[in-house]
Amino acid sequence: MKRIALLFLLLAVLWLGCVQTTDQVQILVSPKGLVHSFWLTVKAGAEQAGKEEGARVIWKGPALETDIATQISILEDYINKKVDAIVLAACDANALIPTIEKADAAGIPVIIIDSGVNSDVPKSLVATDNILAAQKGADALAGLIGEKGKVALIPFVPGAGTSVMREEGFKQGLAKYPKIELVAVQYSQSEVERAMSVTENILTAHQDLSGIFAANEAGTIGCAQAVKSRGMAGKIKLVGFDASPNEVQALQEGVVDALIVQNPYQMGYQGVKAALAVLNGQKVEPVIDTGVTVVTRDNLETPAIQQLLASMNE
Repeated sequence: MKRIALLFLLLAVLWLGCVQTTDQVQILVSPKGLVHSFWLTVKAGAEQAGKEEGARVIWKGPALETDIATQISILEDYINKKVDAIVLAACDANALIPTIEKADAAGIPVIIIDSGVNSDVPKSLVATDNILAAQKGADALAGLIGEKGKVALIPFVPGAGTSVMREEGFKQGLAKYPKIELVAVQYSQSEVERAMSVTENILTAHQDLSGIFAANEAGTIGCAQAVKSRGMAGKIKLVGFDASPNEVQALQEGVVDALIVQNPYQMGYQGVKAALAVLNGQKVEPVIDTGVTVVTRDNLETPAIQQLLASMNE
């Protein structure tokens, strides 16, 4: 009997321990996609912030950045489960508005990272200044082609906040260079294969093209593959966005000439920290700029750049 009593006591202790874990703050972090290195770095930053604060980070998003319906479904599910806070990189600047308004009405604070929404509901936007970053991309490309010639732009998903802002910023940046003509704008849909295909089409249609700006990781990788396969590395100047290992390798090989590098680790980290601050009744800044750096072969090996790249691959 004593053994049975001890067994029940042990089971009770274990059960109470399980119950107590439900008191842990739970934060849903929903990225736009799960495939690219960029999002894995966001995840690492978010999980580190959760670890430091004793919060549980739930990482769940659509497989593809174009799958708006799945992201909405994920958010609806966790609103119903009464998650404590949501950190969101929105697949679409408008389609997610009713869902985040529902979260807000349920008392669930929403922090936006990377890609914003056209709403005042979120407590903070933790992101790159994407317009400024794309302007820097235009400046970098202009310098590489001697401030004259024909160029192309490869954004990713129409309607996605970051894609819209990078397209706008690049065009604004080019306005400073009257001898540069933007002859093509083609969307990659955040797919490497699609980026490669549209680059092939652009190169066929504009055989006197001088340069290309690809506005995200998938676009850069696909564009680089197309340029390399045609034997045009170095002739076509390519400025990309982000710094996955494949992109850095293409930079080292001379296929990519410059990378506009964000800090996705800080997006995840600061996004979760902001969510926890709101839950604790603290005020957060409406916009938290995580910064951007232009990386070239000339500065790639400097300590500052190596440290930035290392933080993205932890």
